[in-house]
Amino acid sequence: MSGVRELRCVLCGDGHAPDALDYVCPDCGEVGTLDVLYDYPRLRAQLDRDALLAPRAEGMWRWRALLPLAAEDRVPPLPVGDTPLLPAPYLARDLGLRALWLKDEGRNPTASLKDRASAMVAARALRGGRGVVSTASTGNAAAALAGVCATLPELDAIIFVPAGAPEAKIAQLLVYGARVLLLDGSYDLAFELCFRLSQEEGWYCRNTGINPYTSEGKKTAAFEIAAQLGWRMPDAVVVSVGDGSIIGGLHKGFRELRLLGWTEREPRLIGVQAEGSSALVQAAREGIGAAAMRAQKASTIADSISAGLPRDRAKALRAVQQSNGAWVSVPDEAILAAIPRLAQASGVFAEPAAAAALAGLESAIARGQLSRDSSVALLVTGNGLKDVATAGRSVGAAQRVPPDENAIRRALQERAA
Repeated sequence: MSGVRELRCVLCGDGHAPDALDYVCPDCGEVGTLDVLYDYPRLRAQLDRDALLAPRAEGMWRWRALLPLAAEDRVPPLPVGDTPLLPAPYLARDLGLRALWLKDEGRNPTASLKDRASAMVAARALRGGRGVVSTASTGNAAAALAGVCATLPELDAIIFVPAGAPEAKIAQLLVYGARVLLLDGSYDLAFELCFRLSQEEGWYCRNTGINPYTSEGKKTAAFEIAAQLGWRMPDAVVVSVGDGSIIGGLHKGFRELRLLGWTEREPRLIGVQAEGSSALVQAAREGIGAAAMRAQKASTIADSISAGLPRDRAKALRAVQQSNGAWVSVPDEAILAAIPRLAQASGVFAEPAAAAALAGLESAIARGQLSRDSSVALLVTGNGLKDVATAGRSVGAAQRVPPDENAIRRALQERAA
């Protein structure tokens, strides 16, 4: 693999040869997720950061030299990455921030950041000659995997989804042609069943945290943020957190940029959870390590970040601690209110889990966890069309009027008043 030195357990620190393991540390079990580590001195000597931005490579694959692939390995043809980093001056003014940018991951092909991880896992499946890729998901990771596999006739997708997932996400899976299994149970139950059956049936499992290459795909968002800001880091990056893989991937990406000498510092990472699914916030507050965390009941309108036992919890806790960041939890009411607030101030339509990041940013500022004079990048992880029903709840019904000019004028006047 290109520059890969070893796979290292995030808990015990044991190293393993590249390609020696598919999933987690054999000694630490599922909590012992793996870091994919590279020969950074060699890469630093060989690579030119600006050359990677040349148009010959597009999307997340422009960072191929920093990904676990050999030169001859195939990658999915679906264009993933190169999402815009949008200035949000009106929101910045309202929040008292020096600068605010929105990384709009809803522009990816299946409308979420999870496309990055699924594309990376699919490339690894092709490399290993796997025919079936499986995952458990509340919707976005599943849609991403189904969409990527739809472009690769060699790969079939088997998806385990809680039956309570939003209808739009389930429809997306079926349209892409994935084998969809709706389970009467929680995401955590779907996760366990998917991983167990994958091992028994020989499927390649994409499950978040379990598969170390999900982080490798997600870290490319950090590379893009840095490049889009001219390699100058914002003071903080705010991101909603469920299983913890996205914030862990961002942390790895920003750290690798510093190790390569391409940036001078790393941003603080602010992890946002829904109050009804806040196991990581509670663990950090109480000083509980990843290995000691136990499953909790999770309930939130932000289905994409609903996890009773975050599967990449060790990397998530490490990301906030090592970046001198902060954890914050927000109620569902604040998440709901953030959907139209974000859209009406920036034009970016976010699903509840993505809007939670804005609610968390406001809370972090109010609590003094983030200075009002900061520069901040906010990761908008998924598009609002993923869950139109909840978006509708955030704004209420449209005004209904008879087809009459005077009635329309009266209705507009009443609304203005």
